[in-house]
Amino acid sequence: MTPTTLTTSTAFFLAFLGLALHRTHLLSALICLEGMLLSLFTAFSLWALQFDTANFSSAPLCILAFSACEASAGLALLVATARTHGTDHLKKLNLLKC
Repeated sequence: MTPTTLTTSTAFFLAFLGLALHRTHLLSALICLEGMLLSLFTAFSLWALQFDTANFSSAPLCILAFSACEASAGLALLVATARTHGTDHLKKLNLLKC
């Protein structure tokens, strides 16, 4: 396993562990999701450069576009949740009350 592959996979799994184990605030969950998508973007970019083909060159741009959409939707949900509930704690949110 090359050092770049090890670094990107470690970053992805650490962000995944942060998302799975540390779920107190909505903002921390969004940051973990951004970390996962950033490591995927880095991995796909390096993968496209390593194989030097045009077939893989559009994958990092698609991941970056999905990451931007996820960030904007997440921040919109964070603002809406903070306005309605007064906090971003995930334990205080109840989907049955919405």
